Amino acid sequence: MEVIGSTGYFIAAFAYLIFILLLLAARNSMLTGRLLLLASSLMLVSAVAAGFQPKQGFSLLPVLALETVKLLTWSVLILCTQANIHTFSELIRHEKIKKYLAITLGLSVLCWLLAMTSSSGAKYIFSLFLLLNLWLLVLLEQLYRNADVKVKWALWSLIIALGMITVFDFVLFAQAAMVNQLDFSYWYARGFVATVAMPLILISTRRIKDWSVNVFVSREVVFYSSMLLISGLYLLLLATAGYVINYFGGAWGDVISIAFVILGGTVLAALLITEKLRREVKVFITKHFFANKYDYRIEWLKSIEQLEEGVSDDYYHTATQIICSTLNIDKAALVKKMSAEHYACMYQQNLALETEQLYHLAPADEFCQKYNWIIDVREYASVEQSYPELELDIDYCRAQGFDILVPIFKEKVFYGFFLLALPAEQGSLNWEDRDLLFALSKQLSNYLSLNEANESLAESKQFEAFHRMSAFLVHDLKNIQAQLALISSNAKRHRNNPEFVDDVFDTIDSATMRLEKVLTQLRNKQVAESEKKAVSINKLIEQVVAQRNVQQPQVSVSIASEIAMEIDAETFSSVINHLLQNAQEATNDDGWVKITAELIKNNLHLAIVDNGSGMSADFIQHRLFKPFDTTKGNAGMGIGVYEAKQFVESLGGTMQVTSFENEGSLFNISIPIKG
Repeated sequence: MEVIGSTGYFIAAFAYLIFILLLLAARNSMLTGRLLLLASSLMLVSAVAAGFQPKQGFSLLPVLALETVKLLTWSVLILCTQANIHTFSELIRHEKIKKYLAITLGLSVLCWLLAMTSSSGAKYIFSLFLLLNLWLLVLLEQLYRNADVKVKWALWSLIIALGMITVFDFVLFAQAAMVNQLDFSYWYARGFVATVAMPLILISTRRIKDWSVNVFVSREVVFYSSMLLISGLYLLLLATAGYVINYFGGAWGDVISIAFVILGGTVLAALLITEKLRREVKVFITKHFFANKYDYRIEWLKSIEQLEEGVSDDYYHTATQIICSTLNIDKAALVKKMSAEHYACMYQQNLALETEQLYHLAPADEFCQKYNWIIDVREYASVEQSYPELELDIDYCRAQGFDILVPIFKEKVFYGFFLLALPAEQGSLNWEDRDLLFALSKQLSNYLSLNEANESLAESKQFEAFHRMSAFLVHDLKNIQAQLALISSNAKRHRNNPEFVDDVFDTIDSATMRLEKVLTQLRNKQVAESEKKAVSINKLIEQVVAQRNVQQPQVSVSIASEIAMEIDAETFSSVINHLLQNAQEATNDDGWVKITAELIKNNLHLAIVDNGSGMSADFIQHRLFKPFDTTKGNAGMGIGVYEAKQFVESLGGTMQVTSFENEGSLFNISIPIKG
């Protein structure tokens, strides 16, 4: 029993040694921090003394003296916490604490004097410990009962730890006071009770700011201390197992136990050297034993507030700004995947991304779809195998000025990236940065999806209105057709009647006006779709150009070679016709409009260019492809360019626009030819 008891005290001493190292690393200069350090030091010294006492055979009185000072220190610490005292000068001026110290110190000195002078002095010491432990329990109860709800979250583990130790000692010394002798079964168990209490005290130490073991002070001290604690516990288990093998192993016991311990030590060394274990221990310690880098409650509320208010009407801008404000950066971009190896920059802030070069992001796209990792370009460049299977163009990332790629997933389907530029002094992302970015990207993905869905719904509503308008137009056309049919049916009987002839002209004038109105509103758009069939692109373009050349300026055409493909000929001609019409209307009569077509790598490339009035970048991004948004007033419906883009993208192609005000515009269209 003595061996087990001493082992328990030595384990407790080792645990509190680690705890003291953590406190020293925190460098807490406040009174409560110093009292906590003193109380923990007394726990350590008392445990060491109690551990050596059975072997050395010295009196228990020195151990009990240390226990007296330890109880007084814990009591003063609880009082200071309850009274919100932070300095020694406040402590000595506080009336309640002065009275408590006067009574307890006086009582302690009296009991110890009686113990030294009386033949039955042990009962005075046991009675003193009863009173001190009882008073400490009262203080703990008052502290917890009077604490605010938020403070209770930080205090509960300390209350449980000290309450467990105090109740155990109270039972021990109550029994000892009755029989005037310690029960050594309880006495030897005290070390294990103190060991179990240490992690609970550590939790409160982390949560109460006045005692906090800060994450930014010394991570390495905590890491190596924790590794030492793990190693010590592991070796203790090996020693225990070796003792059991030696005890039951007979003649071969010594050999087997020595071999077992050596083998276990080898396994321990291998584990300590393994980088994966060391990294996991570091992450665990950082997460559970240090203050967090971010106040997640505040960050979450801030992001929700920004989503509700909206930085601007552009939701891509809002999403990018939220992630910038969270990391306190000012350079970022939101890139959306449009199709295979085609990406569009939806918004960028203080970056100058070259949209034509965004295909360099394709390897990162594939990597993120497979691993769902945030990519730190600087870590990728400096640490080999940090991102297995990733082949990212580092020079491109550096040239474009971004360091971090945060993947965005919409219903587990890759949506795009947030590209972030971090300050040079910030260094690589840690686990907290990554966790926060992952949480934010998921929230912002839902935000973007919701806004895009609302936008699609609004477009659907607009098309619904358009279809209702079309029904009225069809009704008008039927009326016109009925009027004209009536003239035809009566022509034989009233051909020579002058009044009939006058009515015919009036009807034709009315029909002409109504048809003019219908044609103006329809803008030559075809409702019915034709089937795809193999056609000559050269012939279609030439036909459209011939139709457009009744208007100035004349359109010049250049087609490198004969091009044929399966396509909806009517819709294709309508799209080209509309784009050429827009170019002509934006260009003076003495200007020029050109269309070129060529076949490059099994893709049809069309370019429509003019030297007209041009468009601003803001107009291109926010209005050009928006349906029912027109600059022509009642003369246009604002669906021409939108339908052109929809038609091209339905074929798996892309449409890109480059334009400068007062200089002209360039529409680049690329459509894959499926053989």
